[in-house]
Amino acid sequence: MSSSRGSTQATSIARQICGARALQKLEVTGGRFAVDLTSCSSPRTSRIFALFARALCHQRWMYSQVFVLAVSAAVLCAFPPPASCARHFNYRPIIGVLAQENLDDDPHAQGSSYIAASYVKHLESAGARVVPIRINQTEAEYVKLFNSINGLLLPGGNVDIEKSQFTRLAKIFYDLAIKANDASDYFPIWGTCQGFQQLTVLTSNKNLLTLTDTKAVTLPLTFSPGSPNSRLFKRFPKDLLQSLAEENITSNFHSWSLSLQNYSGNAKLKRFYRVLTTNTDGQTDFISTMEAYRYPFYAVQWHPEKSPFEWIEKSGMVHTPSAIKAAFYTAHFFISEAMKNHHRFPSQSEEEKALIYNYQPVFNGLNSIFLQNYYFD
Repeated sequence: MSSSRGSTQATSIARQICGARALQKLEVTGGRFAVDLTSCSSPRTSRIFALFARALCHQRWMYSQVFVLAVSAAVLCAFPPPASCARHFNYRPIIGVLAQENLDDDPHAQGSSYIAASYVKHLESAGARVVPIRINQTEAEYVKLFNSINGLLLPGGNVDIEKSQFTRLAKIFYDLAIKANDASDYFPIWGTCQGFQQLTVLTSNKNLLTLTDTKAVTLPLTFSPGSPNSRLFKRFPKDLLQSLAEENITSNFHSWSLSLQNYSGNAKLKRFYRVLTTNTDGQTDFISTMEAYRYPFYAVQWHPEKSPFEWIEKSGMVHTPSAIKAAFYTAHFFISEAMKNHHRFPSQSEEEKALIYNYQPVFNGLNSIFLQNYYFD
């Protein structure tokens, strides 16, 4: 069988499994092959084995090369998380950021909820626009908004992650994202600090957090085996991964953490999330970065957005070039995930009305933990 014919047949079989556009290139030269796949989703293992059986029935050596090429490509495509088969990128991504109840001690508070402007700037710096998701709206309004945005950010803060309006909203969007991804509608979620903690509660249906001495400290990350090749970290430059592992450049402003012990003891969390990095306060080992196995859900207990966009002078803040670089790469990664989603607002006028440009941030002063906040009724 000629190389060109083998390549054509292998490509055809692989595309049956992965989808018409999932396989970008398959080259066969001298019995060697190269496969170039886009990120492809929903596993179709049964179809792989059906093709396997069909190939065996031919009982001809001439088909073996085609079969090996096709199944190799198909297996590569079959095992990434569901809904990761984006046919083309959306270069106008819009991220929804959840608002939360105002802080009790905020002298600048207006209305009933806020979003720290640093999260908005963090997303905009990587090429996204932002829509605030305000509390006290109806579930129908949230469903409509979910179908108009391309990703969700759960920010840090200080609310009750079991009973707050923030939690009510987070659960609505989390459930919608699970359902969407299961239907091959790629929808990413990012959780920072409180957002990380909220995701653990939503997944496990329990509050498994433990008190740790991690308020206003900078720490290096301890990478789990293989985590530099995770979806989140695999495109980070090697020098940045080294800086994250060796330098105190991750800002931590949390009193509660998910301990490794509690994670390991909870089957739901262990099945759902892969631990990418850990930290310790000297007594408790806790998870600092994780990603879901089968969903585009990511969470960090540290604050990448603070290094470039918050300026209070206190311990825990770091503005070194490595910290700024880490902030950029985390934002870039999440927005690249959001570009795989193709939700749209029904009209340009509705999009314009929803965008955060309709609101003015309030300057809270250089001594505020949040330099600027957006406030909402």
